[in-house]
Amino acid sequence: MIRVLINGCNGKMGQEVIKAIQNNEKFAVLNGVDKEENADYIFPVYTDISDIKEKPDVIVDFSVPVATMQILEYAKNNKVPIVIATTGLSEEERQKIKEYSKTIPVFQSANMSYDINLMKKIVAEVAKNLSETDIEIVETHHNRKVDAPSGTALLLADSINDVLNNSKEYNFNRFQNREKRKKNEIGFSSIRGGNIVGEHTVCFFGENESFEITHKAYSRGVFAEGALKGAEYIVNKENGYYTMDDII
Repeated sequence: MIRVLINGCNGKMGQEVIKAIQNNEKFAVLNGVDKEENADYIFPVYTDISDIKEKPDVIVDFSVPVATMQILEYAKNNKVPIVIATTGLSEEERQKIKEYSKTIPVFQSANMSYDINLMKKIVAEVAKNLSETDIEIVETHHNRKVDAPSGTALLLADSINDVLNNSKEYNFNRFQNREKRKKNEIGFSSIRGGNIVGEHTVCFFGENESFEITHKAYSRGVFAEGALKGAEYIVNKENGYYTMDDII
């Protein structure tokens, strides 16, 4: 039985992880961390990381960047593997995560969906063959999402840019830059509304035809299930930085 600490256990994704664990006999929730206590849970919820009494086998983090960095510090100090699913991290924070992976096993993905990570590989392969097209990424999420573009949109763009020798520039705002589209850019469009879990489309626009690849998530459960796959994968791994690519 793999005992899990859920960071951000009161949030929507934290609750999805709890549900996924309840349906998976390999796991059990040991405890949780959040900014508020929750008496509805049968496991202890800590508002202060320094108060944690039970050492978990692995941490699953679906929170916000500041909370991620706090639980990362706990993971490092207590030698606990950690799965990081939080998005909106700064470059400095991402570098710190990589640095800490020399001390503990770290599994990180901007999107824990297996299919999205498969899509990442597919769009990279398409980009190699359609490198002269205009590439655009459109992402749609619920009205509570605070970061834009999504971490997944950046994940897809980075996979494309990597195979094109980092020749693409990212354009996040055409409103301020009133000029025609540059040939070497990847444009991003972010839509926010309702309760949409997540939709991502990568468009390759040619002169006479276009090619689009779309992924739609219908339930947040896919992200929780992916995080548990990551947790199971790293719980006995050596120190290092792991991603969904390692599982695929």
